[in-house]
Amino acid sequence: MSETNPNPNPNPQQYTAIDTKTVEWDKSFNPKLGVDLGRLMLRKDPKNGAEIRMIRYPKGIVNPEHTHPCGHGIFVLEGELRTHRGTYGPGTWVWFPEGETMEHGATDKGDMIGIFITDGAFDIFYKDDE
Repeated sequence: MSETNPNPNPNPQQYTAIDTKTVEWDKSFNPKLGVDLGRLMLRKDPKNGAEIRMIRYPKGIVNPEHTHPCGHGIFVLEGELRTHRGTYGPGTWVWFPEGETMEHGATDKGDMIGIFITDGAFDIFYKDDE
């Protein structure tokens, strides 16, 4: 029998298995979009702030032009990821370099679920707020 950890933000120094189908995801209200985006933290490095989390964009929701102070990638698990450079389906890895102006979210076909990985501490800066 496999052992899983119900803690969605486990100690990075311990072996961890998280059943992402049974753990409750966080609702992250995005005031810019006016909706809750789903997220589930899988790991956050206590030294540099790098994150690995699962994300869910609801059908038709696209995060408008923004930048991040870190590079990040999205591995598409379900649905389609719409970006400023194209649309990508399950099994696709998309990398966004630090500082690049980008848009990403779900197409009108359905929700997009992916694995979100950063190479440093995460923050977001919307272009129309500058």
